[in-house]
Amino acid sequence: MKYLLLIVSDPTLPSPEPGDEGFDAYMGAWTRYTQDMIEAGAYGGGEALQGAETATTVRHQDGATTVVDGPFAELKEHVGGYYVVDVDTLDDALAWAKRLPVGTGAVEVRPIFPTDGF
Repeated sequence: MKYLLLIVSDPTLPSPEPGDEGFDAYMGAWTRYTQDMIEAGAYGGGEALQGAETATTVRHQDGATTVVDGPFAELKEHVGGYYVVDVDTLDDALAWAKRLPVGTGAVEVRPIFPTDGF
């Protein structure tokens, strides 16, 4: 079963940028996590996302479609990235979510709707 690990954090909390002290260690933790997932055969993909200020939202409502700069709602937290894991159970997906090196933040774990046969 595939699960989405949606990485959510407070954009006001600092995280190291390229060239900052601690950046290599920060990125190393993410690289090791991803490599562990690949080696376990659970990796189904993943990407980091640019900031919420770069978002564009297409909203469909009452037969009309509008395009708006920015995220879909006022946010105190933002989605920073995601992983797709392909594992046997929700408990397996939760185990990967618990290992994510997010520091302060949350990981929403959601099953991906199977579209096989459609």
